[in-house]
Amino acid sequence: MLAKEPSHGYELRGRLRDLLGPLGESMNAGQIYVALTRLEKAGLARSEQAAGLPDRPERKVYALTSAGHQRVASWVGAVTWPKPDLAEFHLKLFAAAAAGLADPVALVDAQRAELLQLLRDAQRAAMELAEGSESALLLEGIVLRLQADLHWLDACERTWTEKRGDTR
Repeated sequence: MLAKEPSHGYELRGRLRDLLGPLGESMNAGQIYVALTRLEKAGLARSEQAAGLPDRPERKVYALTSAGHQRVASWVGAVTWPKPDLAEFHLKLFAAAAAGLADPVALVDAQRAELLQLLRDAQRAAMELAEGSESALLLEGIVLRLQADLHWLDACERTWTEKRGDTR
């Protein structure tokens, strides 16, 4: 969110809540400020006091440093999927589009390529196992999860293609 524009913690919390829906409801303001403090200590963000309004006190406004922008760009470009976190990928798509860091559809395509390779590997391994074994059951679960994730990526692609107005 800071890749798009400097913000204070309360604004960030509201945007995250809007973007993540029910998943964002569980975030409290303390979590946001702890994360902002960690970003600042790591040199990825900086803060400055912003003048308050008559009905609001002064607030700290946070902005990414150049190192922070580089870290966001690196995060957006990562396609690993060892432990899928759909909320994180959803945020990644939004951040990429909002800050103009990458094309969300291209990120979906890269993620799909990674998942398809994992699916091929899992299916190949499953074919080598005895049917009904515990290992085969685990691989079946992995295959089903990967197929579900691929289906969700198809939905992501449709949504982001519509947002940018493509008619492919």
